Amino acid sequence: METGKTKIAFYDACSYDKESFSEQNKNFLFSIDFFDFHLTEKTALTAAGYDVVCTFVNDTLNKAVIATLKKCGVKMIALRCAGFNNVDLDSAREAGIKIARVPSYSPHSVAEHALAILLALTRKIPQAYLRTRSGNFMLSGLTGRDLNGLTAGVIGTGKIGKVMAECLAGIGMNIIMYDAYPDNEWADQKGFKYIPLIELFQKSDVITLHCPLTDDTKHLINENSLAMMKNDAVIINTGRGALIDSHALVKALKKRTIGGAALDVYEEESRYFFADWSADVIKDDMLSRLLSFPNVIITGHQAFLTTNALKAIADTTLQNIKDFTEKRESKNTLV
Repeated sequence: METGKTKIAFYDACSYDKESFSEQNKNFLFSIDFFDFHLTEKTALTAAGYDVVCTFVNDTLNKAVIATLKKCGVKMIALRCAGFNNVDLDSAREAGIKIARVPSYSPHSVAEHALAILLALTRKIPQAYLRTRSGNFMLSGLTGRDLNGLTAGVIGTGKIGKVMAECLAGIGMNIIMYDAYPDNEWADQKGFKYIPLIELFQKSDVITLHCPLTDDTKHLINENSLAMMKNDAVIINTGRGALIDSHALVKALKKRTIGGAALDVYEEESRYFFADWSADVIKDDMLSRLLSFPNVIITGHQAFLTTNALKAIADTTLQNIKDFTEKRESKNTLV
């Protein structure tokens, strides 16, 4: 397969995707067709005639979709993201379709966004902004609290979790952590401490999630873990939505047994995120309820969205495709 003749069907393409990939593709010269719709069981036949499909976090890559891609002649699935919980790897393996991902693009982009929404939540920046825009400069109801001296519990210490831990330490927070595969050497160098998960839930004033979504971590934040937390603890999630049981979180927020939440992801986000629903009705009751709480901030899966990260994502994704077309082994290959 020659690079210049490789045809790529690019799904769920936003304006920033088209700009970044078109710019970086000048170095690769692939033929890319950008589609603004998701890859699903209903749209999978649009992959006919393409060698590669390029997908994102909310595209469907289950057994049925992969079977259709196989019939369409697709030879590779290029994920332009780190997570792959939406991919049936066994079906891809059986179909002989290669899959590669972008394991790291800019850990600082995600960690800095997590820090930003944490600060916005604890200092009530959205409420203050809306007030001053209308000429209201009253401060009543805007009292926040210092994060300096409080305890931050970091769950997951991969590249993003490590950057986040260092950011929080930089503003004077005490760092405790949990990871199934702890990096004790790094922790010792930084003066951070790994502790059991239950203890982290009990001691943290801020809990920030940076672990992958697996069978073991799904609904890691649930009714039981929420009950262990301090009544004024806040939860930050820039990982995957299903790390949190949304029903349990809403229940805790209503009972005021949790201090608040700042979320860049949501368990059932695929229908709503990356789309404009401002003139329509959001029928997801949990999402609507979360949006109504004054102590909840939701952003639309934008933590990755920096110029640095977009360039890195495009570079790595296109290089993964080039490695495949030239039959080179890649460390980013999943199947």
